[in-house]
Amino acid sequence: MKAYLRLKKISCLKREKKIKMKKLSFFNKIMWILNVIATLTLFLACIVPYTSIASLAFISLAVPVLVLFNMLFFLYWLIGRKINILLSLSVLIYGYITLGSFIAFNGSGNENIEEDTISLLSYNSLGFHSKHQNEWEKITSPDVVQFIQGENPDIIYFQEFEPFYLKDEMLKDYPFKADKLEDKDGVSSKNLAIFSKYKIIGNGELDFPNTFNGGVYADIVFKGDTIRFYNLHLESLSIRPNYIKKERSDKLFVRLRDSFDKQERQSNLVKEHIESSPYPVIVGGDFNNTQFSKVYFNIKGNLKDSFLEAGHGYGETIKFWKFPFRIDMILTDPSFEVISHKNYKINISDHEPIMAIFKMP
Repeated sequence: MKAYLRLKKISCLKREKKIKMKKLSFFNKIMWILNVIATLTLFLACIVPYTSIASLAFISLAVPVLVLFNMLFFLYWLIGRKINILLSLSVLIYGYITLGSFIAFNGSGNENIEEDTISLLSYNSLGFHSKHQNEWEKITSPDVVQFIQGENPDIIYFQEFEPFYLKDEMLKDYPFKADKLEDKDGVSSKNLAIFSKYKIIGNGELDFPNTFNGGVYADIVFKGDTIRFYNLHLESLSIRPNYIKKERSDKLFVRLRDSFDKQERQSNLVKEHIESSPYPVIVGGDFNNTQFSKVYFNIKGNLKDSFLEAGHGYGETIKFWKFPFRIDMILTDPSFEVISHKNYKINISDHEPIMAIFKMP
């Protein structure tokens, strides 16, 4: 008899929950529809790193916003004590498992240079021009060099490097250099350079087909060991606000889809090159995509992300329409310990520099 009453009670509770769902107010029904859309979109974003469908790559750019929306929906239903909380809660947990966090909680980190550590600073210098349109003719290399001298990194990566504006005496503490400088059909390419305080015993280029972008690597001897340093600049999306307003939406979509497709093919080339390296690697540069992209997952593999290991906060390296993105990365061999990661705000280029310090095993 007791078992029968218990089953009846459970049945009544289930019936009450169904009735409550049916009795959602008109406003709550709208909220529920929006909740379902936000949840499905975030779920699709979780699939992006594991698929090669370029048309879905757009969604990965909006992951932080989608997470925020789902957190707000979760809190909304939690306050109303609705079972609807399970929808957003489940996708938030799934997203954390598949994509990880976009905020690092590692504290301020250790910025002191210790024994057996090596520091790397990566910066897209915009050809040493000011990011402000009315100051484009202003040459920023003196300001950049002054900043570098203050931070004193062992290795420097430059993307969008213009050697004409950076004279040899300006970085005299870096006697070793590897670069990728070329013109294509009379148009200046997006040049790359690696400057080092330590000896470079070998270097080479990564050529990406049908693009101005590419990569350069240098084999650097440090404390008797050789490390291969990759400086990358992947395909740009070219989505500056001024251009978007002038471009038809269908053409914009096709152009961006093609850019994402190029990025993926470039990341596959980088991945193959890293896997064939005879030395442990440190990879950095301007990925032109976020940590939720197929591109990032391809290149990262089992490498460590210095920001996630030792950074703190959001890790913004560029703003688009005042919205922050982290598209500049430093990845390292899993045997290296990441001592610190720092994001700067020097407001010279459209990108901001990043620096990481590593300790050799």
